[in-house]
Amino acid sequence: MTISKKTLRTCKNGHQYYKSSDCPTCPICEKERGTINGFLTSLSAPARRALETNGITTLQKLSTYSEKDILQFHGMGPASIPKLRAALKEKGLSFRN
Repeated sequence: MTISKKTLRTCKNGHQYYKSSDCPTCPICEKERGTINGFLTSLSAPARRALETNGITTLQKLSTYSEKDILQFHGMGPASIPKLRAALKEKGLSFRN
């Protein structure tokens, strides 16, 4: 069993925090972001960030991607796909084939 070593990091806003993974997200900035609206609210934070990082903030934009494309994003897991599929279906949309 290996123990992950946490390293001190500083984000672009000057917050200092410790992390053991290579994820660049600052936990302090994440807390300060406030509420999230729309279909993104049903997703975990890593999945939400994965979509936002790739410019996907609307269902219309999401519908231009295939499920396979979405699963390639860092932070996106298979548990998010049914939630996204349901949100798309509610608006009469679907993933690209």
